[in-house]
Amino acid sequence: MTRAAGMSDPPVALEPVGKGNRAAILALELSPAQQGFVASNADSLAEARQDDEAIPRAVVTEGRVVGFLMYSAPDDDDEAIIYRFMIDRREQGKGLGRAAVAKALEEIARLGHVHRVSICYEPENEAARRLYAGFGFVERGLDEDGEMIAVLELGG
Repeated sequence: MTRAAGMSDPPVALEPVGKGNRAAILALELSPAQQGFVASNADSLAEARQDDEAIPRAVVTEGRVVGFLMYSAPDDDDEAIIYRFMIDRREQGKGLGRAAVAKALEEIARLGHVHRVSICYEPENEAARRLYAGFGFVERGLDEDGEMIAVLELGG
């Protein structure tokens, strides 16, 4: 489903992960073709419990959890890293991914100390490549795991 030109992205909020939305995050699904592109939300939530720098967020629209995002933005670094992001397969194609990335970038910019945001994705994930390029992320090459690293310099 493609949105008509000129339509704005749907309203999306990023909410902290907690008891009230954890089950909904765990119930989110990727399409079969996407399953090799991102770690499971269960693995990501377990990682977030172990990593003090992980900032997990539920992607919410119209009161429903439709996605999951996790980033880190250590106080002693001017770079944030978005290292998990997914939108449920049933909610894709509605502009929610673009709206969620925009919200994440706003949240990261408000931290004040971050001047650069990096993100990584599987090189064959064309949807991710197009989405991030649309925000101005520039590919910098592959990391040690073979994932593409793309970087966005924040203005100001």
